[in-house]
Amino acid sequence: MSSNIAARLTAVRGEMAKLNLDAFIQPRADEYLGEYVPAHNERLLWLTGFTGSAGMAIVMKDSAAVFVDGRYVVQVRQQVDAKLYRYESLTDMPQYQWLAEHLPSGSRVGVDPRCHTLAWFNEAAATLDKVGIELVALNDNPVDICWQPRPVPTKEPALLFSDSAAGKTSRQKRTEIAELVKKAGADVALITALDSFCWLLNLRGQDIPRIPVILGTALLYADGTMTLFTDLDKLPQGTAAHVGEGVSFKAEAELSHALASLKGKKLLADPNSANAACQLQAKAAGAKLIAGADPVAVPKACKNPAEMQGMIDSHIRDGVAVSRFLAWLDNEVANGRLYDEAALAEKLEGFRKQHALYREPSFDTISAAGANAAMCHYNHLNGTPKMLEMNSIYLVDSGAQYLDGTTDVTRTIAIGAVTDEQRKLVTLVLKGHIALDQARFPKGTTGQQLDILARQYLWQQGFDYDHGTGHGVGHYLSVHEGPQRIGKNHNAVALEPGMILSNEPGYYREGAFGIRLENLVMVKPCAALAGAEREIYDFEALTLIPMDKRLFDKKLMTEAEIEWVNRYHQRVYTTLSPLLAGADLTWLRQATAAL
Repeated sequence: MSSNIAARLTAVRGEMAKLNLDAFIQPRADEYLGEYVPAHNERLLWLTGFTGSAGMAIVMKDSAAVFVDGRYVVQVRQQVDAKLYRYESLTDMPQYQWLAEHLPSGSRVGVDPRCHTLAWFNEAAATLDKVGIELVALNDNPVDICWQPRPVPTKEPALLFSDSAAGKTSRQKRTEIAELVKKAGADVALITALDSFCWLLNLRGQDIPRIPVILGTALLYADGTMTLFTDLDKLPQGTAAHVGEGVSFKAEAELSHALASLKGKKLLADPNSANAACQLQAKAAGAKLIAGADPVAVPKACKNPAEMQGMIDSHIRDGVAVSRFLAWLDNEVANGRLYDEAALAEKLEGFRKQHALYREPSFDTISAAGANAAMCHYNHLNGTPKMLEMNSIYLVDSGAQYLDGTTDVTRTIAIGAVTDEQRKLVTLVLKGHIALDQARFPKGTTGQQLDILARQYLWQQGFDYDHGTGHGVGHYLSVHEGPQRIGKNHNAVALEPGMILSNEPGYYREGAFGIRLENLVMVKPCAALAGAEREIYDFEALTLIPMDKRLFDKKLMTEAEIEWVNRYHQRVYTTLSPLLAGADLTWLRQATAAL
């Protein structure tokens, strides 16, 4: 593999020489700037051999560096040849700052502006300019020129997502969002988030693994009309009638012409999420850029009644599948049969596949045995899957895409005996999970304000975790949906009824074990405080799957916390028991018995 990478580096340097470039930056992101990248856009993988979900490479004339975050410091050394690339931190400093320190004045740095946000591009240009380095926006990506043969984009057809399942027609949604475009003082909005335009048009797709979207970019006008630039071959018969009047479909190659024709128009675009190329092109054509958040994001996040019902139904179905897996796992362990992480992930998906509405995992399953669980975004596909071991902890974080909803759940499982300290740490995580689940908060509260509820018990004992406590989840869309989240980092987005988030505190001890307890919860008006002085919201748990009581230390729990566990498990049993039978039902009865 390293000989292939060396040849690829040489080829890219050849293209750089033609353009008189001293450096070229290639992030993992593609032109759609989403979390997942289709095979034909895995440019960073082609250039370095690195398979992680976040990273960046910088190629210079005589050297190269690969930048990864803390999740991938072990993996990058296994996958990327140290003779070809030096290893650097993705988070210690911006990569353009690193270049400012490593290149002399007068250098030229090439970037594909499609693969970066406008905010990043402007900041990079300004930083490099201060030290006399020019940032060059390239028309053609050197990787694309050198990558032969390159995978062909999928031609899988789009899905016409029913208006009844969506809760609103495309025309209703477009009319509502167009009002927001008008309110922002714009004539037209650039919609680059794939899940945003799919939600707007009641379309779904198969272009990217794990997220049911189609590739493309859209322009939504202030009168509610819309143009989607995509691969027209993927649109099934009846698409025009399905989306209703006012929508036109054009080939992706025509986007440039449309942007170039926006002279004198006010274009609403998000500099922090939309790619720089589109905005730079519109600006060069004489459009006025209005910086603002994607107008679809918050309305999409606030699920309507039909979307809520789909999420509720899909979580009950998922509860049955995951509970059957946990029952099977307990029985296998009791009989001394242990499996590797890959076999366990496959077995879990097998239970989900038994339902006709199941489509695919909503993300790569984190099936982590023992010390591997200490890497909170571990992927067994990136190395040799580890075998389960007796007297250890197994962490499984998984989710499903059903035609009516998206799920995401983490359970931490005792494999044989566990130590008192492990039970203590699981219980501290549980106490934080309960505190967040039981939160009541006034309208206008953000997830950042609630984050401490989940961490408080760990903090009191000198522990913490380095990931967010909760992310938004879409309705048969992205399992990581913005703009709402729960975390330490600044987030000014208030939580609103209908928003769905994860509640997933954890704890990770390097080289030993990892713990995470995750349910999805929905924001709703607090019924118990109806008529209160302030409008108060709370959460309702959607996930209905037993938690492993063998890992709880009752001595560390209050009566209210014990009662919460018993109430939750009673709800799980009441909901799932009619849908299970035989050994699975017996297991459920034991797993949900009162503490």
